[in-house]
Amino acid sequence: MNDPMSTPWGELKLSRFPEDPRDRLRAWDASDAYLLEHLSEQAVDLSGSLVVLGDRWGALVTALAAHRPVQITDSYLGQEATRANLARNGVEPGTVGLLTTQDTPPERIDVLLVRVPKSLALLEDQLLRLAPAVHEGTVVVGTGMVKEIHTSTLTLFERILGPTRTSLARRKARLIFCAPDPARERPANPWPYAYTLPDGIGAVSGRRVVNHAGVFCADRLDIGTRFFLRHLPDTRGARRVVDLGCGNGVVGTALALDNPRAEVLFTDESFQAIASAQATYQANDVPGHAEFRVGDGLSGVAAGSVDLVLNNPPFHSHLATTDTTAWRMFTGARRVLRPGGELWGGGNRHLGYHVKLRRLFGNCHLVAGDPKFVVLRAVKR
Repeated sequence: MNDPMSTPWGELKLSRFPEDPRDRLRAWDASDAYLLEHLSEQAVDLSGSLVVLGDRWGALVTALAAHRPVQITDSYLGQEATRANLARNGVEPGTVGLLTTQDTPPERIDVLLVRVPKSLALLEDQLLRLAPAVHEGTVVVGTGMVKEIHTSTLTLFERILGPTRTSLARRKARLIFCAPDPARERPANPWPYAYTLPDGIGAVSGRRVVNHAGVFCADRLDIGTRFFLRHLPDTRGARRVVDLGCGNGVVGTALALDNPRAEVLFTDESFQAIASAQATYQANDVPGHAEFRVGDGLSGVAAGSVDLVLNNPPFHSHLATTDTTAWRMFTGARRVLRPGGELWGGGNRHLGYHVKLRRLFGNCHLVAGDPKFVVLRAVKR
């Protein structure tokens, strides 16, 4: 959806990435608008070092481009949307600094704007990473929809940076105001977090998993992945395997341990996920060859070059429930698979992925299921 966004600095043309005219989700929401209105109404000095954390599709840095902000994001798709939106609105390349959550943060921050992420762990990790650059005079303002801001969110700001309060709600959005206290003793950063897997889940039983903050179910193995791991295919004949939407990489690592001769590609749109997958793979001294790629699904992978794709697609885009990501992953998998190649997917039973796979591949087989989860197999003819 390309609904224009009215801001105190003019009207912006914004879109998500990849752009899809059928997508009804906007590239901005009321919390982005509320934050920009606040900055204008309060005449906040933006002449110093301006950092925007978690800007989902680039709406904030596009509006504030004249102040040469730095964006920090965990999302490859969000970063690419930002590039496209800056160009769409006539902003010169290089005007806005684009960093990932894995990059070294700026040394000094005079204004810190935070789009509250879904993951409290990611917020904790990033605030702890940015805290040394914040000083007593730093203006810190967070924003999010009312349903995204909880007592735990405010407690985190207060524990890491300083006294924190919230605004009144406006169009179901709310602001967070934090007054940094440089003398505050900050906790140690607990991320990344590592744990040992239990027995009974195949090749990775007793192995180590490393999770950076923000990766799904970062402090334990979720039950869906556990079920998927118990029903993975025999990969002895596979030469090239893709762990699509790899998260912490435990599924791809299991296959690499089972078949050291296979080349395994780990891919995800999250910079935190790819860092986790690489750390998990390295922590287990896995033989063989692996590649780790942040990107848009299977873009850049040659058609007909893959024997097996493993995938447990997400069904949320921030607060929105959508099957758009799953459909794009499935269509990408069909493109890169060789004839006879297979897509194995795990997911919640109620999502009905078998319907989509049968429509796309012409076949879909139930490998395993329980009351909540299924493992499905589709073959490219």
